[in-house]
Amino acid sequence: MKNILVTGGAGFIGSHLCEKLINEGNHVICVDNFFTGSRKNVEHLLDNREFELIRHDIIEPIILEVDQIYNLACPASPVHYQYNAIKTIKTNVIGVTNMLDLADETHARILQASTSEIYGDPVVHPQKEDYWGNVNPIGIRSCYDEGKRVAEALMMDYHRQHKVDIRIIRIFNTFGPRMAQNDGRVVSNFIIQALKNEDITIYGDGSQTRSFCYVDDLVKGMTVLMNKEDFMGPVNVGNDAEYTIKELAKMIIELTDSKSKLIYKPLPSDDPCKRRPDLTLAKEKLGYTPTVNIKDGLLKTIEYFKTVL
Repeated sequence: MKNILVTGGAGFIGSHLCEKLINEGNHVICVDNFFTGSRKNVEHLLDNREFELIRHDIIEPIILEVDQIYNLACPASPVHYQYNAIKTIKTNVIGVTNMLDLADETHARILQASTSEIYGDPVVHPQKEDYWGNVNPIGIRSCYDEGKRVAEALMMDYHRQHKVDIRIIRIFNTFGPRMAQNDGRVVSNFIIQALKNEDITIYGDGSQTRSFCYVDDLVKGMTVLMNKEDFMGPVNVGNDAEYTIKELAKMIIELTDSKSKLIYKPLPSDDPCKRRPDLTLAKEKLGYTPTVNIKDGLLKTIEYFKTVL
């Protein structure tokens, strides 16, 4: 049994991670400020004596005895991270520094949840870990993109300077049950609009591409990386099947048997035109291959949103 801290543990991905770690026989301390996370996401774990829930913002230091730290704390959708851009940057700089200090003090291994957004609007496709990215440092998304790039830099500097045991995972688009209704992400938006038979809103002409990973596959990749010796990343984890946004919308209309029509609005500033992970390194170092195909994952997510609505 390990004592494991999960920051952002009441969020969409964090709650699935907490569940997996508990099921594997660990003691889990879930820390969340509930800005985008929800107590409902971890309600089913509250009666388990190996689960603790602490309301706390990692911008403030916290003292805990832990063996491992999964740092997921940060709003991850444009709607939420742009709502308070300064707070988003602080979470990725001050918050990450606080978690690294905790890891240093307790000799804990720490995994940073980084993102495909560090690649920006890529000119290399698919994206490999040695690609440095194409990010607008002063754009409306930079609070998140550049924040996560700084977080990676901090991780590497703490490793080089203080020998902190680090892991860096670059997460590509992830979906599944417990996504927030109001997060503005394409999968949740489309499913909710389709279930309500409302027009499905596509930004741009719908030709931009994304790769969608079901949450169970992502969480599996995270835990394998955390417990892998002699490999710290950064490593891409996601699903390398690529779809246009228009293809996704049509798939969701079909799976929900919806009467929704597609409507088009202008593309937001700095929105990437294409995004697909090169998973060669993940396969080689972690034995990672996604197993849930997009239709099966969407059906599970649709069932979840039916109960929410």
